[in-house]
Amino acid sequence: MTDLGISLALLATTVLLCEATRILISRLFSGKDYAIYLVEIVSTYQLCACTHELKVLGEVGRIEPHIALTLTFIITVVHVITFHGAFANPNGAIENVYRKNITGKTAVARITCMFIGGKAAQLLVPHIWSLGLSDHHLTHKRFGFKCFSPINGSLLEAAGVELACTFAVQAAVLHIHKLDERFHAPVIAAVITSLVYSGGHISGAVFNPIMAFSVQFPCSGHTFLEYAFVYWLGPVTGMAMCILLFDKIIPLLSGKSTMGVGIPVVQKKKIQ
Repeated sequence: MTDLGISLALLATTVLLCEATRILISRLFSGKDYAIYLVEIVSTYQLCACTHELKVLGEVGRIEPHIALTLTFIITVVHVITFHGAFANPNGAIENVYRKNITGKTAVARITCMFIGGKAAQLLVPHIWSLGLSDHHLTHKRFGFKCFSPINGSLLEAAGVELACTFAVQAAVLHIHKLDERFHAPVIAAVITSLVYSGGHISGAVFNPIMAFSVQFPCSGHTFLEYAFVYWLGPVTGMAMCILLFDKIIPLLSGKSTMGVGIPVVQKKKIQ
C-alpha cells in the first residue's frame, strides 16, 4: 500500500472509531447532560488527529497540492456530518453564549473538553506514527516528530489571515441556513478549502484555536504567546467582527434586528 493509501486508511479508521464511540456514548448516556461533553472530547480528538496526519502527509510526504486540497474538502465534509452537535472550535461555544443558546459555564466546560481532545490527539498520534506504517511516518520519527512554524509572514500578517479566514467562514455559517440542508456540509467545506488554498502559505490557514493548540503550538519557530496572538486572538476577533457586522451594523443601517434569530451553528474545521 502506498504512503497516501496508508494515511487514508488511518484517517478512515480514526473517523470510524470516533463515530463508534459517539454512538456508544449516545446509547449509554442517553438523556444525560454530560453526554455532549464526552462527544466534544471525541469530536475534537477526531478533528485534531486527522489534521496531524494530513499535516505530516503534506510536509513529510510532499503530496501534490491538488491532492491535499481534495483531502481537505473531503475530510471537512466528514467532520461536519459526524460531529453530532459538538463544536470542536471555541468560536462555536462563544457564539452560542452570545446567542444565549448555552450558558457561560457550559461554554467554559465545553472548551475545556476541546483542550482535552486536542491534547489527547497531540500525545497519541506520535505513538501511531512510531509504528512506522509508512515511509513518511518513519522519516518523521527519525527527526523526532519535529515540526516547524507554518508562519511565513510577519505575526501581524499571519494574524490578519487568520482573522480574515475566520470572518469568511463565520459569514458562510451565518447564511448557510438559506440553503437546502443537503448542501450545508459541502458548501462549508468548499469555503474552508478555498481559504486554505488562499491563506495557507502565510499562516497555515488554521482558523480554529483548539486545532492550532494541538497541531501548530508544538512546532518550533515562535513562542507560545506569538502563536496565541496569531491563532487565538486572530480567529476570535474575526468571529466577533463578523457577528458585529451582520447582527448589529447591517441591521442598524437597514432598520432591522437579527438578534435572537437563532441562526444554526454549523460545526467547522480545516485540515491542513
